[in-house]
Amino acid sequence: MPNPRTRHSKRRKRARRTHDHAAMPQLAVCKTTGETHVFHQAYWHEGNMYYKGKMVLKGKVKKAVDTSEDSQS
Repeated sequence: MPNPRTRHSKRRKRARRTHDHAAMPQLAVCKTTGETHVFHQAYWHEGNMYYKGKMVLKGKVKKAVDTSEDSQS
């Protein structure tokens, strides 16, 4: 593996590292659902997947289970 011919100074090393920070993601608020999400990414809201304010995937609806004791006897 190649090595640098000369040593890099502290100033040069630190100047390069100033750009190595994590950027804050761009957030948007959906006009349809009011959900905050990352730009250009689909997101889940109440079991459905949305992208650009439109429903892309509809979630599965679970059947309501009757847990009352009268129905079992």
